[in-house]
Formats: sequence, structure tokens, C-alpha cells
Amino acid sequence: MTNSAEGADPLSTESLPPLPPRAIVAGHGAFPDGMVSAVQQITGFGGVFVPMSNAGLSGEDIESRLRVRAAELQVKVFFTDLPGGSATMAVRRMMRDTKGVVLVTGANLATLLEFVFRSDEGAGEAARHAAEKGRTAIAVQGED
Repeated sequence: MTNSAEGADPLSTESLPPLPPRAIVAGHGAFPDGMVSAVQQITGFGGVFVPMSNAGLSGEDIESRLRVRAAELQVKVFFTDLPGGSATMAVRRMMRDTKGVVLVTGANLATLLEFVFRSDEGAGEAARHAAEKGRTAIAVQGED
């Protein structure tokens, strides 16, 4: 839908300032890039997340890269794909010596979207609400 008087979509996020990175999405293969891409397509605010794939990296490499990116971006929230995955394990090791780190495992698209829409909250609190939204978004329908 466009505004014929101005030729612009009144619901577009293009005129809004970008939100700064608030979290890192880490996981296997193209999972992080795909999730961030979907958030961007739906909301226009994919930049809230920084994707990091663990493809081809050792556990030490994953942890090192996560530490460096988190320090550069000054973020302490991490979303990962699997509770027992290598990215999750790397963040858990970080939590031993880095105060304030928040980890959400089993992240799905509903989780990330909720986090984006809670930009007025602290990142840790937004992550907690996002995790709850992600849990409630999972459903099984139909019968055998």
C-alpha cells in the first residue's frame, strides 16, 4: 500500500533510524544468517542481530569469535539454535567469567521477532520475554 500523495509506504521502516545491534545469533550452518534475514524481511530491523555461523570452527574458535564480537558491539545477549550445540557451549563458557551474559537456546523466528519488538526494554529482560514467546509459538496440529 502506498500513499499516493507522497508515493511512499506509510508502514515502511525505511524512514526510521536503524536500531543498534543488541544480540548475537549463533548456530550451525546458515541458521544465523537465515534467521536474521527473515527478521529483516518481516520488520526491517535485522540489524538488531549480528549473525555468526559456527561452520568449520572449533569450540575454542567459536568462543573466541563470540567474545570478540560481543566486546566490539557491547552486547551480552546470545541466541543459539541448539541447547547442546557448540555455540551454546561456547556462550556457557563465557558466562563463567563474563558478568551479565544472557543466553537463549532453541531460538526460533518468533523469539527473535519478539526481541526486536521489545526495544524499549533492557536486552536481558527483552530476551526473557522473547524466550517465552518462542516457547508459546511452537504447536502441533492435526492427528495421526
